[in-house]
Amino acid sequence: MGNVIHIDEARIRDHLGEMVRGTVEEALNAMLDAEADGLCGADRYQRSEARKDTRAGHYERGLQTKAGEVKLKMPKLRQKTFETAIIERYRRRESSVEEALIEMYLAGVSVRRVEDITEALWGTKVSPSTVSNLNKKIYAKIEAWRNAPIEGDHPYIYLDGIVMVRRISDRTAITRRTSWAGEVRNVSLLVAIGVTSEGFREVLGICEGAKEDKSGWSGFLRHLVDRGLSGVELIVSDACRGLIESVAEYLPDARWQRCIVHFYRNVFSHVPATKVREVAHMLKAIHAQESREAATEKAEAVIAELRRQRMGKAADLLEERIQETLTFYAFPDSHWIKLRTNNPLERLMKEIRRRTKVVGAFPDGKSCLNLAAARLRHIAGTEWSTRRYMNMQPLHEMKLQPNGTAVA
Repeated sequence: MGNVIHIDEARIRDHLGEMVRGTVEEALNAMLDAEADGLCGADRYQRSEARKDTRAGHYERGLQTKAGEVKLKMPKLRQKTFETAIIERYRRRESSVEEALIEMYLAGVSVRRVEDITEALWGTKVSPSTVSNLNKKIYAKIEAWRNAPIEGDHPYIYLDGIVMVRRISDRTAITRRTSWAGEVRNVSLLVAIGVTSEGFREVLGICEGAKEDKSGWSGFLRHLVDRGLSGVELIVSDACRGLIESVAEYLPDARWQRCIVHFYRNVFSHVPATKVREVAHMLKAIHAQESREAATEKAEAVIAELRRQRMGKAADLLEERIQETLTFYAFPDSHWIKLRTNNPLERLMKEIRRRTKVVGAFPDGKSCLNLAAARLRHIAGTEWSTRRYMNMQPLHEMKLQPNGTAVA
């Protein structure tokens, strides 16, 4: 046992890291020398009639790579400035490192955590201003993505808004109102996702609105229609009055489904706390029926029971608005569970809120919109959009009568 060899893994890793860094450094410097020789028209110390310039020494410059920091010997020329095509001027990090920083930030890692991670991985800490400068590179692509044409039909779309916080002037403020250019007001981000005619989910758009009123929703829906939104048969959302009025104006042929989860919450506001559980079971029974007719009959029975238990306001609300929550019955029964609520979009809203929570308050609406849009773009590039969400064949078959003509 005395001859057992002990291996110091840490020292081996350090040694291998030094070897890799040395190889990278040597290769990059050789490439820079070759590039300088090409610009001079001759090798160093070579006499040639084709020579265009001569060397004037070099200066050292650090470059962060995945292998660690390497020291580059940047050639200097006597007659002109040495411009390398290998590394951008003033670049201090390998492009893959910059891309990693951007991806970390957009994936939900706070700026402070990005600093700690970069120091652990590459031995140098990246400042918040550096991260912000790097993110500017992707914001142009995000803007192009936000305004890209919408292709194909989207039979089902989900709409919702989320209130975001801009810079609060009074740190003791406890309201959600925010300060923007000296004015205190709420600011919303309006979001739309859709299900394509092939059954895949797609982020359709995100815009900033002063608030969730008719003007805000009208501008957003106009933005979607102008980009090519078409084939909409059902819109699922909360009962926002401005939204409903705007839908009737810009998507007049689409039906509207009120999210039953939001509707339940509206009913519960008129129900004693001790009765919420019981009333919840009543409401769920309505939307568990096999047809709209049966659901309507069940709703009438629930209304009568609520009145009997002296919950008149809840009964009145149910009687007045229950039909708004039963639109999904006009579509294939295999789609009902995904059309009754706005949950598909609510999950994305939670992702936006989780990502923006690490920022806190935004200095302006543009930065807030960019970060939320970047998060949606990141999600849209994952399995979320490549996995089939619905089998749309039942809907296509429902739209055709036996003789092959479309149903109105």
